[in-house]
Amino acid sequence: MPTNPLSPGVWGVVATPFTASTMDVDEQSLANLVRHHRSIGVTGLTVLGVFGEAVRLSTAEKRAVLQVVVDAVDLPVVVGASSTSLAPVIEEIELAVEVTGDRLAGAMVQVNTPDPRLLASQLDTAHRATGAGLVVQDYPLVTGVSIGADALAEAVGEVGSVVGIKAEAPPTPPAIAKLAARTRAPVFGGLGGVGLLDELAAGSAGAMTGFSFPEGLVACVDAWRAGGYSAALEAYLRYLPLVNFEAQARIGLAVRKEALRRRGLLAAAAVRAPAPAMPPSLMEQLDRHLAAVDHVEK
Repeated sequence: MPTNPLSPGVWGVVATPFTASTMDVDEQSLANLVRHHRSIGVTGLTVLGVFGEAVRLSTAEKRAVLQVVVDAVDLPVVVGASSTSLAPVIEEIELAVEVTGDRLAGAMVQVNTPDPRLLASQLDTAHRATGAGLVVQDYPLVTGVSIGADALAEAVGEVGSVVGIKAEAPPTPPAIAKLAARTRAPVFGGLGGVGLLDELAAGSAGAMTGFSFPEGLVACVDAWRAGGYSAALEAYLRYLPLVNFEAQARIGLAVRKEALRRRGLLAAAAVRAPAPAMPPSLMEQLDRHLAAVDHVEK
């Protein structure tokens, strides 16, 4: 199994679609969504992350999601492990290895302790048990665990199997600057792309996040590579109002799924409880944002 550092660029974070009537996994919409990502030139896909509602899926559903993705496209995948405890994390990684095989670019695991030595030990144990390269996700909003960038760099530096870092502990730019300087693992920003320009300036390798127009993320990262800040700003500016709109606390997932539905990429915008649905009062404003982006896309 490959344990090479993740390639730079955009690793599109994939939503898990559900049917409106039964809330079952909508495999056809999922296949449509990942094919769209492939068509716009993403580097790879991130599946079963927070945006993929992995914590609300059964093991059988996780297996089905992974199978649909690897059958639909030939892209490398990062697969999230939703637990923060070592034993179930290993089980989740084993499932990813079983289904995706050599398509697995990395298993994404959460920082679950502020102690760098303990974190390094747990990462090493997970790798030795599964053989998978690891993407370390620092996302205290979800886990409730905060670790400083220096401590995270120390932990990652002790584990040769870390193939990437996903930095989502605000403020992300200074954290990314430290991590990029002190580790050999590529560092990716998340949080819906709100800080993408500043994260690229700080040394990130790209984006690993969900957005209803992932082509905007690709355009920004490609422009940064070709022409630096000015080119990236020009490419990304048109998308920023929608990026900001989708970043609303608590309802961001529902907003993004509704946007994907209106783009024709999902059949329904359903989210599983306890995630709240999108407020009807915001539908008109979403239409305005989508119309503005659609206009510049055409």
